[in-house]
Amino acid sequence: MSVFRLSVRQKLGWMAFTLLMGCAATFTNHGYAPTDSDLEEILVGVDTRDSVEETVGRPSSTGILKESGWYYLSNKMRHYAYRAPVAIDRQLVAITFDKRGVVKNIERFTLEDGQVVVLTRRVTKTGIKGVSFIRQMLGNIGRANLEDSL
Repeated sequence: MSVFRLSVRQKLGWMAFTLLMGCAATFTNHGYAPTDSDLEEILVGVDTRDSVEETVGRPSSTGILKESGWYYLSNKMRHYAYRAPVAIDRQLVAITFDKRGVVKNIERFTLEDGQVVVLTRRVTKTGIKGVSFIRQMLGNIGRANLEDSL
């Protein structure tokens, strides 16, 4: 069927259909969080990092400290036309380990558990505005104390 052979009514129908489809919401999923049934297989005080890895896989993120936890994060976003995407579901599973590498605790956090953190854009002023690099270097010559460095 050629577009040029369509009647005016059919063309308007296709244009309306295309317009409506452009306004439909789309959803994207990012990340992975184990299901409750997967987490039931992990025993607190018994399982280790290796057995957790076999059961639910490697995490997408780990804690800064070696003895810290593993974090699994999944996020579902709704995109609607020209509007900014909106998070409609977020799951964070935190599995913490003790110093021996044994599971200490398993927690699940959702979008409702989250808190908004307001970031500030404060900048500390240097106080050296208008002072050249050479002037700064020459200004420090008399301030050096040899007794402190020895």
